[in-house]
Amino acid sequence: MPTFKHLWKRVAENLDTYISFPRLIGECGGKNFHFIHPSADLDTVAPCTIRSAYEYQGQKCSACSRIYVPESLWPALQSKLDAIQKQLKVGDVRDGSIFMTAVIDAKAFKSIRSYIDYAKTGADGAKIIFGGTYDDTKGYFIQPTLVQVDKWDSKLLREEIFGPVLTAYVYKDNEALEIVSKLKDSTVFGLTGAVFSEDREFLYKSRDILRHAVGNMYLNDKSTGSVVGQQPFGGARMSGTNDKAGGPHYVLRWVSPLCIKETSVPQTEWRYPSMD
Repeated sequence: MPTFKHLWKRVAENLDTYISFPRLIGECGGKNFHFIHPSADLDTVAPCTIRSAYEYQGQKCSACSRIYVPESLWPALQSKLDAIQKQLKVGDVRDGSIFMTAVIDAKAFKSIRSYIDYAKTGADGAKIIFGGTYDDTKGYFIQPTLVQVDKWDSKLLREEIFGPVLTAYVYKDNEALEIVSKLKDSTVFGLTGAVFSEDREFLYKSRDILRHAVGNMYLNDKSTGSVVGQQPFGGARMSGTNDKAGGPHYVLRWVSPLCIKETSVPQTEWRYPSMD
């Protein structure tokens, strides 16, 4: 996001020198969420969340970085997530049996580690449910980590971490609609989000409430997996210009359309019939 803002400002500084108004397309960061309703099927939620949060080490723009879970389901979901993460193999990317490998470089490792260390201080009521370990002896490895916080505006729920760190916020079951309504303004980003619910009325109501919260929304599916050419993809708010790469209108951002009208019936009268 800072890079795109910088580019936008530089372009604006030279506005008077351009032949036409410039068009900028940008894809920035995200703080993508899974919202779990009390009616959700945890046998779907758990594997979807594991895949979204930890595959590619959480280093893809649509990766799930935060989950909102009702009190009634939190113990069971913790158990399911923990059981799966214990089976995740972390190792050399050349080994086809692994699920995760190292994060991309030392800079990324240092940044992700700082958020884990922040969680270890207990700030924002943070506690590490599993993971929280890292090792850069050979490569930059970070174990899949789940953190729970009790502060709504914790930086662990607001800032992009871009690594295998998932933050959970537990809410009271009867506050589901209230929490969904607060999601839009819970962070500056608006890339992807998912709602899991077996209650169809709630599912569609939350879809409408979150209309301006994300650029790509998933219902009972993980927040990742958009295939270019099949599902238009792009983020809203500070996640980008939301031009939907892979969509039918994307090409229009790169061209200057010209519309031509030719008439075969000469117009020889200036008066309109309604004037008579």
